[in-house]
Amino acid sequence: MTYKVAALYQFVPLPDFRELQDPLHRVCLDLGIRGTLLLAHEGINGTVAGTEEGINALMAELRQGALFQGRLDNLELKFSTASEMPFKRMKVRLKKEIVTLGDPQTDPLRRVGTYVAPADWNSLIESPDVILLDTRNDFEVEMGTFEGAVDPRIRKFSEFKDFVKNELDPSRHRKVAMFCTGGIRCEKASSYMLAQGFEEVYHLKGGILRYLEDVPEAESRWKGGCFVFDERVSIGHGLVERPEDRSLLADE
Repeated sequence: MTYKVAALYQFVPLPDFRELQDPLHRVCLDLGIRGTLLLAHEGINGTVAGTEEGINALMAELRQGALFQGRLDNLELKFSTASEMPFKRMKVRLKKEIVTLGDPQTDPLRRVGTYVAPADWNSLIESPDVILLDTRNDFEVEMGTFEGAVDPRIRKFSEFKDFVKNELDPSRHRKVAMFCTGGIRCEKASSYMLAQGFEEVYHLKGGILRYLEDVPEAESRWKGGCFVFDERVSIGHGLVERPEDRSLLADE
């Protein structure tokens, strides 16, 4: 059996996020869906898996159902597949942030960097005046990244602020391009960097997942696998599972 996997997020005001937890959990259980969804005042984030019918029904509920009342009208959404169910259970968690940067002044609802479509990404990062940043954690970078990307060597996303403070300078790094798995970390990171005085900040729309889905492997600048936070461990071009990377993680 093949399972459909949906990675999704949207920054949107959800002042009632606590009241949404239990009914959203029930909807997912009724549809036979497993995975993790995070809810916070700033939006929703997560990855879930189920049958194609179940995932399609959940997406319809999120976008048009009574639960969110049309507020999730701009979901950043990527689909892939798994040969086995990649999650053990269904969890809906309440968080302070749907991706934790730890800077209360950073607000992607007010300002973010310039989105770059996957089709335009190669030409941007090949420009000699661009510094290319991988905003993911160190173990993710080790599994795969874009050619020429700077690895901040962070263990968790909240350390990205320290990397910017200690290693980057708005007067020297005038043109910054960044990427992450699905796009959500770059929403926060680009908003933070703009607030720190960096003039031009670009980020890959839809993240690595969208790039691997849209850009032919022959034209790709991506090397290795893209770590995903489920039992598949990593995926590659065409969003196909990479079983060979499971042994790499086991070795650690």
